[in-house]
This record gives sequence, C-alpha cells and structure tokens, in this order.
Amino acid sequence: MYDGEPTPGRNDECWCGSGKKYKKCHLRIDQELQRLYDEGFEVPFRSLLKTQKDIDGIKRSAEVNIGALDYVGEHIKAGVSTAEIDKWVYDYCIEHDAIPADLNFEGYPKSVCVSINEVVCHGIPSEDEILKDGDIVNVDMSTIKDGYFSDSSRMYCIGDVDPELKRLVEVTKQSVQAGLDAVKPWIPLGDVSHAVNKVATDAGFSVVEEFGGHGIGLEFHEDPFVSFVAEAGTGPILAPGMCFTIEPMVNLGGPEIDMTDPNGWTVRTKDRKPTAQWEVQLVVTEDGYELLSW
Repeated sequence: MYDGEPTPGRNDECWCGSGKKYKKCHLRIDQELQRLYDEGFEVPFRSLLKTQKDIDGIKRSAEVNIGALDYVGEHIKAGVSTAEIDKWVYDYCIEHDAIPADLNFEGYPKSVCVSINEVVCHGIPSEDEILKDGDIVNVDMSTIKDGYFSDSSRMYCIGDVDPELKRLVEVTKQSVQAGLDAVKPWIPLGDVSHAVNKVATDAGFSVVEEFGGHGIGLEFHEDPFVSFVAEAGTGPILAPGMCFTIEPMVNLGGPEIDMTDPNGWTVRTKDRKPTAQWEVQLVVTEDGYELLSW
C-alpha cells in the first residue's frame, strides 16, 4: 500500500483490529485511498483512521469534555475569576475519572485555556483575571479518558455584550457549522477550510492563519493540520475514520496576531480588537460525519 504498511489478504483479519475479514472491513476504503494516491492526491496514512473501538473511546472522553463545558456555561458570570473556571474544569475531570489534557502539556501550567476579548488562544487562568460585564470569553478544554483524547471549546457572552461582538461570536459559530456541512468522504480538506473561511470573511471578519484545527484521538495533536485559510481543492483527502477538529479563530479586525507575551503561551490580536473561536471534534463517516465533542 501507499503508506508502506502491509496489506492483508482478502480473507485475512483486517489490519485495524476489528476482527473482521479484510474484505468486509477496510478493503474498499484502502482501494480508494490507493487509487487517489496513484492519481497524485494527498491521502492520510491508514494509521490515522480511527476504528469503531477508537471512536467509542473518544466518545467516552467527549462525554466528560462536553459535561465540563456545560458546567462552565451554567456557572460563568461577571465576577468569576478565570482561576475559578480552571478549578471547575479540573474538578469535573477528576470526578469523572478523566484527566485535563492541557495540564502540563509542553509545560502549560493549567487545566484549560480561558481567552477573553482580544486573546486569540492560550489564555492562562489567573486569580487576578476577573470576568466583567461585556466580555466575550472562549473556554477551550481537552480531556483524556482511558487513553483517548477529546477537544472542544465554546464562547460565552458575559452580561450586556456589544451587538457587534455578539455578531462576531454568532458568525464564528456559523462558520464552524458551514465547515461541518462541507464534510464528506473523498473530498479535499481544503473544501472544509474554504467553507469556514467564506462565512467569516463574507461577514466582514478575518481569520487567523497561524492556528487551526488538528487531528486528534489517540494523541492530543495528530495530522492533519486544519487550516482555515486554505483554498478549496487542496489538502489531504478525507477518508472514513479521520478524526479532527474544526476551530477557526475569527477576528473583528485584521488577521495578524501578537505572540510576544512573556508567559510564552498567550496569543492576542495585533490590533487588540476582539476575537472569537468555537471548536468541535468530528469523525468522517461513509456518508458525512459524526460529531463527537462540542
């Protein structure tokens, strides 16, 4: 096969570990991947394709991730510190036999990222950072349960938020949905990227280039990188079993970012205008996608 890995015989057990015969499991998918590879398309290694066992494990992890974000939504308000949000997330994960994936990841010191107003991503929770009326807040969390990773983020509007900021938040969510609507097997990933970007830019906003979505499931960050400024018709082919996130960072102003914060993590818009992000996790299926975490 194109990825250099062995190909079972038709009646042998499938390479994925399902216990099924190869001809009744991944044979047809592998043949299509090989055909596309031979035609010059970029295709994912088969090791990136999630099995049903993997998907079931990711769903159990995602139950915790979703539940924690639900809890945040029920309790977040003006006067709450971002450190309190971090504690909510940590406690929720531990109580559900899971681990916050962010904690100590490459030295990150907290269990969740809380990014307010002009913070694009990786806002580090602090006792000194207090939410106030009018803020827009992204809470981005990832969970490990039984070795499987889930990942999603949501926006929260605190109190009386400026209508233009509410529109930014809503359009960003709409752009994620447009990306989901575009997902189907055997198309280039760039078609999804283009769908996301078009909604955001048609509304007069800009999309961050340096950060995007990613593969996930058995590891925190896997291939492919999911750009939201990529052109339609480009990028790897989507195959059933691919699991990745859609998480555009959409700016009210220009797309340029500032990564000079001394903490080494927090990213802001260069022009200090507000930004928004929603994130979902999905797996490509035979006829579209299945949403796993939101």
